Amino acid sequence: MDYAYIPSPPKSEWDIPLPFSILGVDHIPIRAYALCIIAGIIVACWITEARLRKRGAPRGFIFDLAIWAVPFGIIGGRIYHLITSPDAYFGSGPDANPWNAFAIWNGGLGIPGAVLLGGVGVWIACRLAKVPFSMVADSLAPGLPLAQAIGRLGNWFNQELFGKPTTHWWGLKIDPIHQTDIPGQFTGAAAYEPTFLYELIWDAGIAGLILWLDRRFKFGAGRAFAIYVLCYGVGRFIVESRRIDIAHAFLGLRVNEWMSVAMVVGAIIYLIRVQGKRQALMPDADGTLHLVDWEQYRPGKEWTAPDTEDAAAADTDADTDENAESPTDPDDDADADEAPADAESEAVADDAKK
Repeated sequence: MDYAYIPSPPKSEWDIPLPFSILGVDHIPIRAYALCIIAGIIVACWITEARLRKRGAPRGFIFDLAIWAVPFGIIGGRIYHLITSPDAYFGSGPDANPWNAFAIWNGGLGIPGAVLLGGVGVWIACRLAKVPFSMVADSLAPGLPLAQAIGRLGNWFNQELFGKPTTHWWGLKIDPIHQTDIPGQFTGAAAYEPTFLYELIWDAGIAGLILWLDRRFKFGAGRAFAIYVLCYGVGRFIVESRRIDIAHAFLGLRVNEWMSVAMVVGAIIYLIRVQGKRQALMPDADGTLHLVDWEQYRPGKEWTAPDTEDAAAADTDADTDENAESPTDPDDDADADEAPADAESEAVADDAKK
């Protein structure tokens, strides 16, 4: 029986000719994987910028974040990939080449490493700008999985990270030249599971879920980002169990599966232990940003310090009211002691009149 399987792109790289040669280079290679990564970064920045602006962050703050987060994230993603799949670069095989560790345009960015080290870059940018890291993390929460979904299209162009052989209609055709990184018993199949597509759909669903939950519950203190980590860890564990590319394992599970478990456990602990409502930033007359509760945030308004005299008067009034209502007030006790004496004097006076 013939099946209408999903085809793989015939090319993942295009050469753009130059009108003249520069140092012997007469063309510029354009790689689909790089385009997908760049497109994902742009979408994530656009969504995060919009969410940060709603929380009072200054216009264009996302660029201050991206300058630190993007290079840190790429380096972290590549390091994680090299740690979990070192044989292609440092192994004993004929195609192993350590210099290929720098060829990120050929694919190979581990999402956990990108998120972890990219988060370090965001933290540095937040420290420099004196903006709460948790606020930025919550603003990034829906944009990050959507960027991952777009980036997964790069795996389709590279014909990599596919799953087990399948006869389902959504099976993915893989050219024989791209079947070298899988166990021998799986080579030559008509189609394979498109695990990149599974993760793409899952990541897009995470983005929609976070947007819906955040609109309803007004997350703060990094809780929206923790939900992203939790959901991504669950999905990645499921997808990882379907992949067949050669990777290191420990106690029966691939390293990426153990990382997914750690992400899920860590996110659950964070959600249980950390509570907090959404906050926002308001500038004062000098432009200095001040952190306020979401209920107190007024877009376009300037932050003003509480009036110390009014605050002191309010405290005095509160103390007066509290003392007036206190059953142990000395004046109240004196009045209580004098009341019976007055009543007794009035009674004696009445008897004298009689």
